[in-house]
Amino acid sequence: MGRSIPEITLNDGVTLPVIGLGTYKLNGNAGAQAINSAIDTGYRLIDTAYNYENEGTVGEAVRRSSIPREELRITSKLPGRYQEYDKAVTAIQESLYRANLDYYDLYLIHWPNPKQGLYVEAWQALIDAKKWGLIRSIGVCNFLPEHMERLEKETGVKPSINQIELHPFFNQEQQRIWHEENNVKTESWSPLARANDVLQNETISKIADHHNKTISQVILRWHYQLGSISIPKSSSPERQIENLSIFDFSLDESEMGMIAELTRPDGRIKDLDPATYEEF
Repeated sequence: MGRSIPEITLNDGVTLPVIGLGTYKLNGNAGAQAINSAIDTGYRLIDTAYNYENEGTVGEAVRRSSIPREELRITSKLPGRYQEYDKAVTAIQESLYRANLDYYDLYLIHWPNPKQGLYVEAWQALIDAKKWGLIRSIGVCNFLPEHMERLEKETGVKPSINQIELHPFFNQEQQRIWHEENNVKTESWSPLARANDVLQNETISKIADHHNKTISQVILRWHYQLGSISIPKSSSPERQIENLSIFDFSLDESEMGMIAELTRPDGRIKDLDPATYEEF
């Protein structure tokens, strides 16, 4: 796929490249140009969400691209305010209309919103939308193991993927172990962390110098070696190319260990804890 990006196979047989493009705040014509540039560069996995209000932009970039639709993997996400079953079904249809697509390759519940207690209903809507051919693979974002266990217990279907906050300052080791044991793939949002402090980090800087790579490339390589799919956002063609250029070097165990030690209990970027945070 694209620049020969390795792929992983989800528990339902759908394949995804190990690195994709995040599109938060890529909107309008400039956004469509940036996404189209990424597709030209070799990206095949494009991540959007209902709440990013740019599903139309992603769809426009897909239409402008010379790459066949079936070679792309387009992801979107259901917002919290539409977790009731009927509302979820309508929102999925609306998501597709906005993008002018026939199907999404991956559709996720954006947050569990446990206080609302509706995420199982929402999951049933995703299961049905998959049966109707609107979605190829269904997953979740920001779900804790207890939430995913409940989904499987009540519907018999487990998510193919869980997209979680994951970066060097918050490496989610226990959650990743659970994913591995339960055949749920990990996808990292904000893989480079949003704060500039990661780009000034001395530990990662030394590793980058050693490999003659950038700090971003080292971090994305780290995600890859953890077995996680990363979706860095960039509108710059140069940075898009840089972010894909991580398959010609590898980190050794001691370097992986040095990065692992950077994690912090309070490492979340905005303190968005899925046990309590509600997104609508």
